[in-house]
Amino acid sequence: MWPSVSHHALGHAAVGELLRRSALKSASASLSVPHLLSDLIPPGACNLLNSSTIYANNEVALAEVDIYGFDYDYTLAMYSNALNVMIYNKARSFLIEHFKYPEGLRKYDYIPNFTVRGLHYDIQKGLLMKIDAFHYIQPGTVYRGLTPVSDNEVLQLFGGTYHVPLQQDSGFYGKGPKVKQFMDIFSIPEMTLLASANDFFITNGIEYDPVHLFKDISEAIGMVHLKGYMYKWVMEDLDKFILRGEETDAVLHRLVSHGKKMFLITNSPFSFVDKGMTYMVGKNWRDFFDVVIVQADKPHFFTDCIKPFRRLDGNGDLKWEKINSLDKGQIYKQGNLFDFLRLTGWRGSRVLYFGDHLYSDLADLMLRHGWRTAAIVPELEPETKVVSTDRYTVSLTWLQALTGLMERLQTHRDPESKLVFEEWQNEREELKVMTKNVFNPQFGSIFRTCHNPTYFSRRLSRFSDVYMASVSCLLNYDLDYTFYPRRTPLQHEAPLWMDQLCTGCMKTPYLEEMSHIR
Repeated sequence: MWPSVSHHALGHAAVGELLRRSALKSASASLSVPHLLSDLIPPGACNLLNSSTIYANNEVALAEVDIYGFDYDYTLAMYSNALNVMIYNKARSFLIEHFKYPEGLRKYDYIPNFTVRGLHYDIQKGLLMKIDAFHYIQPGTVYRGLTPVSDNEVLQLFGGTYHVPLQQDSGFYGKGPKVKQFMDIFSIPEMTLLASANDFFITNGIEYDPVHLFKDISEAIGMVHLKGYMYKWVMEDLDKFILRGEETDAVLHRLVSHGKKMFLITNSPFSFVDKGMTYMVGKNWRDFFDVVIVQADKPHFFTDCIKPFRRLDGNGDLKWEKINSLDKGQIYKQGNLFDFLRLTGWRGSRVLYFGDHLYSDLADLMLRHGWRTAAIVPELEPETKVVSTDRYTVSLTWLQALTGLMERLQTHRDPESKLVFEEWQNEREELKVMTKNVFNPQFGSIFRTCHNPTYFSRRLSRFSDVYMASVSCLLNYDLDYTFYPRRTPLQHEAPLWMDQLCTGCMKTPYLEEMSHIR
């Protein structure tokens, strides 16, 4: 049941009376005055959040950025959910036809919105789960197949704790020895297929090895990409799969009109990129970019210094000559960042690179090379809509208030206080579930557990200077604009800065002017 304003107003008065009768003098002085729940909502909280905001983890002055770099997939090109269905179906067929899995798997259709990005998968236990920034599993977000695992069983499986040790957890690029983190947007169909296949074997009582299943599904998903199926589907029906192409066109025109240099580094092949960019921007799309690099093999592109650049001719065939410069109008394949830096001289905070994969696109650029980084997080759009609803605001405000009341009441040990505390504790647990389920019934928000950031959020704040729902958010800001991170209070600090409560609520400078392309 969602909290009712009148119900909780009465509740506060009743609690105040109970505290007075229990002689809890120190607490009752401030808690006995009844408040409407609406009075508890901070004055800065509002429903004006919009997904066109660019959020800052670090201060970034666009006036100092001369060079803009882009990934392609889920950065310049945004895809519809129909692509996830196609990837899932083809990988499922590979499992049955190539890996000889039971035909009964075909009964498991793709389940939209079953998973969220950033989840962890325990390879040996066959469990999909959400982990917070402190390596703790969020209760109620562990699934074996399509079935939730009880909190008690989770504790048994992990030796009496919700904690996943660092040595077992995902490594720097999300691939640990026993646990993998799914950071890529393309991993949504892979997670769904893992859940479906596990469910098939469990419900049919068929013994199987979860490690083999994980490796086979990983390979089947890889085959969809390596054999070019995804590229073929998109190129055959660009209208169906590519979204917001006119916004990408507007971003590139705006940047080039302001004299900015631009480059593209993508793992996708040239024919695929050429078809998509021609669809979104026009046949002369290469004129926008000073350097175009395809099949770059990120993240190795950013860490290895072995593979040289190769030039492609107009037909996409490899040329043999040594590359001594990266020239505008040419297409290059493979290469490495060290040669890229040497040949372009583009270094440090003059460069802002946009990508959707926190590990493969952004981590090394920020940590090793000092580039500015911008994370593309499409999930911001639906999540900010949820956060902006009155229902969510009221529920979260009461959850916070109730937590504060419990914190103060817990020091009192008389029977009446203990009874009230137990009732509040039960209500708090209900509210935690409610505020999770409004985002995703299985796993909640990709950004939060109940009160902690998720493992995904911690990496987002570590590897990106700014983050946004799409590159089109740039259209809402002047190219001399400075993004300032809000000073959010540490746990021992008082929240004195009211503007922090409304980060993202400010009217973006050019939102109305650019509304015609949305």
